[in-house]
Amino acid sequence: MEDKIMNERLDKLENKIDLLLEYVNQQRLNTAVVEDLASDLGIIGKDFYDTAVEELDKRQVEIDPSELTDLMISLMRNIGNFRIVMNTFEMAIDLTKEIGPMANEAIIDFTKKLAVWEQKGYFAFVKDIGPIIENIIDGLTPKDMRDLADNVMLILNTVKDITQPNMLKSIDNAVRLYASIETENIPSYSVWRLIREMNSPEMKRAIGFGITFMKNMSKNMDNKN
Repeated sequence: MEDKIMNERLDKLENKIDLLLEYVNQQRLNTAVVEDLASDLGIIGKDFYDTAVEELDKRQVEIDPSELTDLMISLMRNIGNFRIVMNTFEMAIDLTKEIGPMANEAIIDFTKKLAVWEQKGYFAFVKDIGPIIENIIDGLTPKDMRDLADNVMLILNTVKDITQPNMLKSIDNAVRLYASIETENIPSYSVWRLIREMNSPEMKRAIGFGITFMKNMSKNMDNKN
């Protein structure tokens, strides 16, 4: 019985020793990897340092070790700020990716709209307006431009009054009436015939319209004065 217990203890001890040897061997391998890595990094760092020193010497650049140390400290101190900047940059890239298709669609729609305007002749119309504007500018003096600027509201109000339906209808009737008159075969009137014509209802209405128009014109001028 005691021999059996002793054997079990020996087996457990051997297992623990095996585990310990395996752990020691793994640590040795890890140490060797770290040493190899450190050796490789040392070689790379030395080559980089030698190359940097050589290039800086060619360009006659002198580096103050204290300034380099301050720069490294500043970089380490602002790692958080660099992270914020990088996050912002990534957000900007994502936003650009999202806006890109919409911008392309907007450009395509605008191009189609330009094609429609071209077919309707808008650009040709604008092109033909150029000579008209040049003629207006050539025909107006600086004083005329100042007078136009001073009276632009009066001109706009006059145009607004002229474009009223009643005024447009009256102008249209006057133009039609003038067009229907035979200007080449106008009859001559003597004084007696003129007196007889003035007694007609049409001439009385015309004289009344003229007198009313002149009275309103005079009254308007008095109000302005």
